[in-house]
Amino acid sequence: MTEPSGETAPEAPEDLDQDAVEEDAAEQEAAGREDAAPSSGTAGATEASESVESAGTEAADGTEASKDAAPELSEAQAELAAQRELRARIEARKAEKSGPVESGGKLSGTAADLLAAVRAVEGGSASGGAFYAPAPEPPRAPRPPETTVRPAAPAAPPAPTAGALAGVREVLARGGAPETLAGQVAAALGEQAAEALTEDPWRLLAVTGVRPEQADGFARALLGGACGPDDPRRAVALTVWLLDRAALQGHTALTLDEVAAGLARHEVPDPEKAVETAVSEGAVLVFQEEEPEEAEPEEDAEEGEAAVARDEGPVEPPLLGLDRYALAEESLADGLARLVRTVTAEEWDGGELERAVGGHGLVLHTGGEAARAEPLALAAAARERGLRVLVTVHDAERPGDEERAAGTTVPLAALLSGTAGPGRDEEGALALDLLVVLDAPQLDVETGAMLVEALPDGCRLVLGGDPEVLGSAGPGAVFADALAARVCPRVASRRPDPGPLGELVSGIGVGELNQVEAPGKEVVIVPVRDAGEAVHRTVQLVADSVPRAFGLSPEQTRVITVGHGGSAGTRALNTALKQRLNPGPGRFGGYDPGDRVAYAPAPGRTVTGTVLGADPEGLRLSTGEGEVVVPKERVESALRHGWALTAHQAAGGRWPAVVVVLPGDAAPGLSRPWVYTAFGRAERHLSVVHGVDQALPRSVAEVLAPARTTRLRPLLIGLLATPDEE
Repeated sequence: MTEPSGETAPEAPEDLDQDAVEEDAAEQEAAGREDAAPSSGTAGATEASESVESAGTEAADGTEASKDAAPELSEAQAELAAQRELRARIEARKAEKSGPVESGGKLSGTAADLLAAVRAVEGGSASGGAFYAPAPEPPRAPRPPETTVRPAAPAAPPAPTAGALAGVREVLARGGAPETLAGQVAAALGEQAAEALTEDPWRLLAVTGVRPEQADGFARALLGGACGPDDPRRAVALTVWLLDRAALQGHTALTLDEVAAGLARHEVPDPEKAVETAVSEGAVLVFQEEEPEEAEPEEDAEEGEAAVARDEGPVEPPLLGLDRYALAEESLADGLARLVRTVTAEEWDGGELERAVGGHGLVLHTGGEAARAEPLALAAAARERGLRVLVTVHDAERPGDEERAAGTTVPLAALLSGTAGPGRDEEGALALDLLVVLDAPQLDVETGAMLVEALPDGCRLVLGGDPEVLGSAGPGAVFADALAARVCPRVASRRPDPGPLGELVSGIGVGELNQVEAPGKEVVIVPVRDAGEAVHRTVQLVADSVPRAFGLSPEQTRVITVGHGGSAGTRALNTALKQRLNPGPGRFGGYDPGDRVAYAPAPGRTVTGTVLGADPEGLRLSTGEGEVVVPKERVESALRHGWALTAHQAAGGRWPAVVVVLPGDAAPGLSRPWVYTAFGRAERHLSVVHGVDQALPRSVAEVLAPARTTRLRPLLIGLLATPDEE
């Protein structure tokens, strides 16, 4: 089977294998997340685990081990104080607004004990140190309100000192782990990484790509008989690891039962006790959300009026989550509620979208590619009203040259980093009256929270996009949750995508794979018998057939396949395409000037570009965001050749021609959203290298994307339910 990025990995020996770790790390960082998410909500807990029976026969004193592993009191107090300050800030903002979310009121039994435990830690009445220190809030560059100077980009975190790296290498060597992991360990655990790893070897799981069986072997080498499968430190680290893996599948939280099942698969003797330990240590948070019942929209309701929650519904099962995603989701909900409440309603002339935006601070707009013209027209009309308006897109290649030069449409990453867009005031708020976000389904919770926090009171926000495409590569379902919450106007475009491509993609959206008339060869099916033939025909299409038939260069064509691994995954396809399109020795870490590449500056985000050359700092790329330098130590883990992409990497982009490669072993990775997204990236021509027979129409008709476990929808309903209508 074609191996999607981050999919369940083959079993590995207990000792850490550097090649396996780097491969897994590259899968997660370069792709961001899997293209074919497993249906299980545990999101990665199905990985094969090495037996730990030998460790279980060794003498283990969990109480003493926990005592030895505990950090110094002052350090623990500082970490807890930092967490309390972050959560207190959000709670204070909630208290200023009506309709706070009531949580935990109907808990009983184990769930009540867990909630009491985490509140005790947050309140300081229980001891315990945070498993990870909370990330500091990025600095905001102040400026006078009347200026338009862009804020400086946030400074990169300081590199680990030589002393810290030396200490980590020594600990890794004692545990039989590759010393080349020292940089990643120091970056994940901080300056005191060596001490932390000595006290708690399972914290090695904080390094991307390290698997539980490998961490178990490392711990046994360091601790000998002082550790076992029931070690509390192991329970905490595995609980955090499961939630980290769930984030790769798009979840911001998991149910208690899912986490317990994942721990049981990794031979944890008492999963419920392990969860309690993780909560009491402050490593994870527990939540209880009440699921409100939504009112049915009335036929005579005013246009654009949002349906609201009216009655309390059933109590949802308790959820466990990491603080970074919990804080982001709560901050995002608070920020959206703030925009809704601070906008002064006005009567705007025009179509349905214009009227909705005039009267509301948050509006959702749905539709296909042709529907993008409507929010763009809205932005133009708002500028004529004298408003400060900006349109932002997910992919840096989407804005046209004219729009980019005028500064009216900018990539989202450039807007948040301060390299493009308007200036900010002394509090870091963007100088905007209206922000239109296209490709909103690609927003993850952390990016969404950063964006909304940067908008001033009274700013209008329009989130637009196609709800049928694949969701964000990062955790969360911002656009889908906002749509489902029904707390603001939702305007659906009636503008169909034109031509044979539009007809084909529209049919896929409703579960039908139709044959369409394509007199101009807009859609071509290329049957193949096996993966080798699929690679050969793909290279032929990109290098010869498409340029000859449509006058397009190979740079104007993208190849999309299910995953990175396998005989027709991105690695195999990119190797073949490089040999044909830009052969060379790969003298810069496997790359040559002119190579198309996909760069992952952060997990879940992909930037495509072309290699320019190399210098002592790293590899220089030309991208839609300008020239980018990839540090030489990150070239191997964060860079791939980019003639062929996965559907998640391609989401948000559009190219004149697209070749979708579906070899026979790709069938298990197909779903309706995947096919919809991949086929919808083509503007003029789509070639389908087809080797999956009836699996393609079956996946379109029957296979939907797995649901993501998130908290944003109930948070929004709780904050924005209208009190007098409850």
